[in-house]
Amino acid sequence: MKRSVFNSIFVFLILLSAALVSSCGDSASETDKTVFRYNESNGISSLDPAFSNNLENIWGCNQLFDGLLELDSQLKPQGLIARSWEIDSTGTSYTFYLRDDVYFHDDACFPDSTGRKVVAEDFVYSFNRLLEGKTGSPGVWVFDQVDRQRNGGFEALNDTTFAVYLKKPFPPFLGILAMQYCSVIPHEAIEKYGDEFRSHPVGTGPFKFAFWIENVSLVLHKNQGFWQKDENGADLPYLDAVKIDFVKDKSVAYLNLLQGKYDFMSGLHPAYKDELLDPMGNLNPAFEKILRFQKKPFLKTDYLGILVDDSLELSAQSGLYDKRVRQALNYAIDRKEMVRFLRNNAVYPATAGFIPRGLQAFEGDVAYGYNHKPERTKSLLSEAGFPNGKGLEAISIATTSDYVDLCEFIQHQWSLIGVNTKINVLPTSTHREFVAKSKLLVFRKSWLADYPDAENFLSLFYSDNFCPQGPNYTHFSSTAFDSLYEASQSITDELVRQEYYSTMDSLVMEQAPVIPLFYDQVSHFVRKEVKGLETNSINLLDLKKVKKTR
Repeated sequence: MKRSVFNSIFVFLILLSAALVSSCGDSASETDKTVFRYNESNGISSLDPAFSNNLENIWGCNQLFDGLLELDSQLKPQGLIARSWEIDSTGTSYTFYLRDDVYFHDDACFPDSTGRKVVAEDFVYSFNRLLEGKTGSPGVWVFDQVDRQRNGGFEALNDTTFAVYLKKPFPPFLGILAMQYCSVIPHEAIEKYGDEFRSHPVGTGPFKFAFWIENVSLVLHKNQGFWQKDENGADLPYLDAVKIDFVKDKSVAYLNLLQGKYDFMSGLHPAYKDELLDPMGNLNPAFEKILRFQKKPFLKTDYLGILVDDSLELSAQSGLYDKRVRQALNYAIDRKEMVRFLRNNAVYPATAGFIPRGLQAFEGDVAYGYNHKPERTKSLLSEAGFPNGKGLEAISIATTSDYVDLCEFIQHQWSLIGVNTKINVLPTSTHREFVAKSKLLVFRKSWLADYPDAENFLSLFYSDNFCPQGPNYTHFSSTAFDSLYEASQSITDELVRQEYYSTMDSLVMEQAPVIPLFYDQVSHFVRKEVKGLETNSINLLDLKKVKKTR
């Protein structure tokens, strides 16, 4: 194809994009429409909820699909398509009573292109599709606890009653069911579109798919048949459309926010953090007339992982195999200074263990956390046979380009106790592969909650989860930890379970296979024209109750 022809087609598509956004109603003019616009610099790879394994895909799927449950602002499960549910006395049988007024989006996959009513069999189909792994979904693990020997694990008792059976009690299960992986989809759409369902999604959510020009923009239109109402009985959503751009340059996206071309921006890039926030982490007064700054603890812990598996030569021959050295390196880092200088206090210093803020099990003042204690660092190194770091080989921290500043800060802090450090910057894909294959002794990593329970974070230290099969990247192994972890999963009393979690967290910190650096924060910058945009500690973008003044 000649370049001139290609350019003509590209320009046509852009014009078509603008036209379709402005005509998202029927015949009303563009000025009567409200379109919520934001940028997704990392792009979206799929609108199939089976592939909602990153925040970008999750946000897109959340506008298009519904599941049995959703999480409120306090991360408590609330009914969505399930109006109520029961859990039997064994904690293994879940029965959900479904609404009878939920319909799939109108689509050509249905007779007469009219969306049909959702029934319990749709959940059986959707969950089996995910669990059987035929799609290659990264979310196949979400139903690991399901007992496939009992009526297949999922059962439609009638059109509005759906049952799930577990092998053993697992209290966090309701939180898992609120994940986008567990959205309901119609079998007709999969039969018609096959693999192309990723770019032609059909759900029940507040918005329906309009079109997607990959690497350019995605447009969703209001679902006129959406089942939810607001507290006054008015139809949801309030918005007429959502337009998502895929501009890779975050500085350009930032300028578009200031100019009103985007309504919202999530996260804080180093390129503009000093403009938007003051040193105390508050919005710069210069922007108070046009922006609101929303912040909340984010269920995410950034850390350094240390391989502690003596069956691997890389670990066994390192001085880091001595836990006293690992403890010393923990004490050597001034996390409060780190988040003040490098993140404008827009994150929280990780001085209270691995479990992050925002979870019930988080305790802000614990004896087992690591604060900055240089003298304790020196004594531990001496006890381990490395006085003032002498004899300890140089430590190489593997990271990606986005976190070089963080690693340079750590490098300086460790130099003050005589420990030499090198920084090994790897491409993101290489870094991910090497961590999963235990090829790195020390690596920067983060863990973002899949569901709001501390078990999700503590699973990184369970022996059966050794990578590459699981997320135990450090190969930490402790019989005491494993026993507590397994016992905690059968405890339905939340307070008792939190005590188990705290004990496990303290055990991990004492052995120090990780160096927690900071607990993240949800940072949203929202234009003043936008009302009703709320978030929670899993940073879910929910637009169904958002209003925008024209």
